[in-house]
Parts: sequence; structure tokens; C-alpha cells
Amino acid sequence: MTCRRILVHACCGPCALEPIRSLKDEGFEPVIFWSNPNIQPVAEYDRRLQTLLGWAEREGIEVVCAPDDGERRVLWERACAPKGFDREARCRACYALRLSAAADAARALGFDRLTTTLAVSPYQLFDVCDEVLEAVAASRGLTAVHRDWRERYPEATRRARELGLYRQSYCGCRFSAAEAQRERQIARDRRKAERARAAVRDAGGAATARASEGAIA
Repeated sequence: MTCRRILVHACCGPCALEPIRSLKDEGFEPVIFWSNPNIQPVAEYDRRLQTLLGWAEREGIEVVCAPDDGERRVLWERACAPKGFDREARCRACYALRLSAAADAARALGFDRLTTTLAVSPYQLFDVCDEVLEAVAASRGLTAVHRDWRERYPEATRRARELGLYRQSYCGCRFSAAEAQRERQIARDRRKAERARAAVRDAGGAATARASEGAIA
């Protein structure tokens, strides 16, 4: 099978696992590109990058890191942060910033194909991301390789745990961290309410049973 080189924008180590495996199975020769200036704080950015680099080194996969993510953090604050909690607008701008960096790198490095590991996460805005990928690739004469790896997410999660990879609890920016925290709180409140309703049903059932026993006696 002929190897076809492809630049793969990666958002983190765990999300790279299944896309890289899938692309290799298709006969691609993937090279990972890292540009994620959305990740906050810097310590979190560094931890995710080191997780990716460690895994890629063990797998023998080349990783190219954007040299200007510090500057791109400023761009992120200007282009994305003003969107605040308008998630679609914020994420669209964020995808554009990161995938544009990847597309520019692809051209500079001689790649003609581009894709992203963002397509594995069910928590991303898949259609929006796919549109942005197509637009930034086309504008630079690249072929966008569209894949929907979301069905592979459970396996990626399993493998990440098995490998002991750090797995983050939010996408990257401070807005996504707040949104994720709110969603977890809503889920906790829902589970608490369900347990309370179950306890009421159980208590009611027990009372009915006792009443029936008394009537029989």
C-alpha cells in the first residue's frame, strides 16, 4: 500500500490515539501538528503537550509544534474570547485559528493533505469544525481529509486509561472549563433528584406492603 503523507492537527494525546491508528490503517503516513493557543492556563497547555509528545515518541510518530503559540494566545483573546459563552461563534473562531496554523504549516512543510483529531470527540461541534477544516484547506490549495471518528471515542478513552495518559476534563479555554463544570453540576443534580424519587417510590411501596399485611392479619 502506498504511503500518503498527511498533517494531522492534534488537540491532545488521548484524542490522537484512534485517528492516528485509523489513518495508518488507511495507508496514510501521519505527522502530528500541535497548535492549541486556546488551552488555559499555560500549565495545562504544557501538560497536554507533554502527554502528546511522550506518547508520540513511544509510537515513533513525528510531532511538529507551532513556534508561535505564545503570539497566537493574543490572537485567541482578540478573535475568540469576545464571543464569550456563545459557544458556536467562539468555537468556530477557535477552530479557524488553530486549523489555519495547521494549514499554513502543511503548505510550508510540503504536505497536500490536512485533517484534525478534533473529529474524534463527541464534545466538539463536529459540523462546524468540518466546515472550517474544508475552508482553511481549500484556501491554501490543500485537500481536507474528512473523517468522523466519534464512534471510536470510547475506544480512545479506554486506551488512554490503559496507557496512563493524562485526560483533561474540559476542551481548553476558560469558557469551556466553566461550561464543563456547569454540565457536571447539572448531571450531579439530576442523579441526586433521581435517587430522591427512587427513595420516595421505595418508601411508598414499603408502606403499601405493610398496609396490605395489616389488612390480611
